[in-house]
Amino acid sequence: MVATIVTPATPDELKYDRKIEVKAFDESKLGVKGLLDTGVTTLPTIFVNKEKHPLDALTVVEDEAAVQAGIPIIDLTGVQDDPVRRGEIVKEILDAHATWGFFQVVNHGIPQDMLDDIRERVLKFFELDAETRKKYYTREKKKFVYNSNFFLYEGPVTNWRDTIATVIAPVPADPQDIPEVCRETILDYSKEVLKLGNTMFELLSEAMGLPSNYLKDMDSGEQMMLLGHYYPPCPEPEKAIGINNHKDNDFLTILLQDQVGGLQVLNDNKWVEVPFVRGALVINTGDLLQASSKIS
Repeated sequence: MVATIVTPATPDELKYDRKIEVKAFDESKLGVKGLLDTGVTTLPTIFVNKEKHPLDALTVVEDEAAVQAGIPIIDLTGVQDDPVRRGEIVKEILDAHATWGFFQVVNHGIPQDMLDDIRERVLKFFELDAETRKKYYTREKKKFVYNSNFFLYEGPVTNWRDTIATVIAPVPADPQDIPEVCRETILDYSKEVLKLGNTMFELLSEAMGLPSNYLKDMDSGEQMMLLGHYYPPCPEPEKAIGINNHKDNDFLTILLQDQVGGLQVLNDNKWVEVPFVRGALVINTGDLLQASSKIS
């Protein structure tokens, strides 16, 4: 059972009907970006977080030296052609997986200009004019989706976030269904991430003392979705949530941060900031992998 602490409602909030407000927001098909474009200066009630989760009371590690010494950064140089170095990398991944469940990788084979381009092109989509964006806004199960909050109608508070999602595998989205402004970059980047994902599955398999293809043969990498999250400036950030505390219900997440940062991971009852490292990708071994893993 999870306990929550709820702040009493004000008289104005007692008149507030969340279902009606959420429905109106969703049917506008403009997302959080649309609110920002109207020049909103106060946070709409559906975005105001009134619930405080017990985890919020845990310590946040803010000391820069402690942060830098925390989340492991693993250099993948030599992983494909140097057996000795590959063995060292497997050991580093074993330690990081067992201790954190998170780590960053550098020299992973995806060029810096491609990392810069995918960030830029995803942002370009959200900067399209409202009428163009609305054409892609949907809650239907399509292979390219733009909307705000996957669980908009179920959650207690609306996150200050818009998202695009593209199905990459096993049956990818039709390229013509992906907006032209980000189409080529999404397709190119996803190919490279698939390669890196397969390498990570090999290394994780070896870390478990199993054949390299063990996780791949389990079809761990059979499905892939590419998400692009957009967190625009918020008029009252102290009242809002970009994304709730959560676990990733998958085998593996490969995440590209921007220089704004903000990602935190829970370790030993402390929230630890994942520092932005130019060129690095954050690897999160998800719930499905940890549930099936001999090294969790």
